[in-house]
Amino acid sequence: MSTFLNRLREHFTDVLHIWRNEMIKVVKDEGVLMFLVVVPLGYPLLYSWIYNNETLHETPVVVVDQSHSALSRQFINDCNATPDVHVKYYAEDLDEARSLISRQLVKGIYLIPSDFATRISRGEQATVSVYCDMSLMLAYKAVYQTAMIEAGRLGAGLKIKKAGNFTKREDVITAQPLAVDEVAMFNPSGGYGSCVLPGVLMILLQQAIALGIGMAAGTARERHRNGQLIPDDDPHYRGAYRIVWGKALCYGMIGAVAAAYLSMAVPRMFSFPQLANGWTLLWMLIPYTMASIFFGMTVSCLVRYRENVMLIMVFVSVPLLFLTGVSWPQTSIPSYWQGVSWLFPSTFGVRAFIRINSMGASFSQILPEIRILWIQAAAYLGMACLVYRYQFRLAKKNANE
Repeated sequence: MSTFLNRLREHFTDVLHIWRNEMIKVVKDEGVLMFLVVVPLGYPLLYSWIYNNETLHETPVVVVDQSHSALSRQFINDCNATPDVHVKYYAEDLDEARSLISRQLVKGIYLIPSDFATRISRGEQATVSVYCDMSLMLAYKAVYQTAMIEAGRLGAGLKIKKAGNFTKREDVITAQPLAVDEVAMFNPSGGYGSCVLPGVLMILLQQAIALGIGMAAGTARERHRNGQLIPDDDPHYRGAYRIVWGKALCYGMIGAVAAAYLSMAVPRMFSFPQLANGWTLLWMLIPYTMASIFFGMTVSCLVRYRENVMLIMVFVSVPLLFLTGVSWPQTSIPSYWQGVSWLFPSTFGVRAFIRINSMGASFSQILPEIRILWIQAAAYLGMACLVYRYQFRLAKKNANE
């Protein structure tokens, strides 16, 4: 029994020693400190501030009015009166309007043909062509949706004039025979920030942890003999499990603070939807943070130099956001890429966080994601132990030589 207690005490002492060393390295290394502290603190504020307006207003458009009629002017004025569109230019033809788009002076074109008023007077269907700059989906939404709404209103007014009704109620029924109540669920403003930013916050958490661990690993390889991850002259580094848990304790403490800040403080600062139950959020963040830490420790074995980790993680950050199914429907992602997405904790962390925070999901409703996060944490823990067991043997061999 005493032997067991002594071994347990030694194990605990070594873990605390490694934890202390890692904390000192984090504080003294400006690069690691930047990724583990400055990035989680600063980046979310920058992204959230940029998208804080949620929707675009006064989107510039150019009008090609070939009709020059009272009805075409009414349609143009109705569009210009909306908060989403601003008629900034008038062009003689479509080529001139396209040149304005190519110079990024406008985001859309409204082309009203010469027979616009004539066809309406005959009781025929008239058309208005809408050309949008598709490089920004929010601009496309503002330009196209405004044209659709104002065309519908103009058509409703024409129907009322020709109906010959006697009461206002009849006019209302003529304009809108079927009343539709539109309810925007989970994103009342229809904004980009409320939709995508919660997922970006979880991506940032994984990215910051992986970047910090990877840079610390690159620094260790540059300083230690033969480019190994662990020192060969410290007696406390005498077991893979002790090394992994000592490092994990360090990064777990930092990651816990970052996770709380990203999941609770930032959404509150910028008034993003916050429907999460505190305990449900906690039980989701624990496996996600652990999986991210062990994932970062596993990936760190690929880092030979400090700068390598930035090339690896920054390159994959945007694809990882798409693979979560937030900015692109999950059902439209090919099965091959869905299989690739299962390798990353962010895939299930983002989905679980959005369901909790933006949709008010309960613990049972995100249980599949939580189970997978625990499986990922265990798998990457095992892989990290294998990596450091090899490094421990390498350090031991170099110490004996």
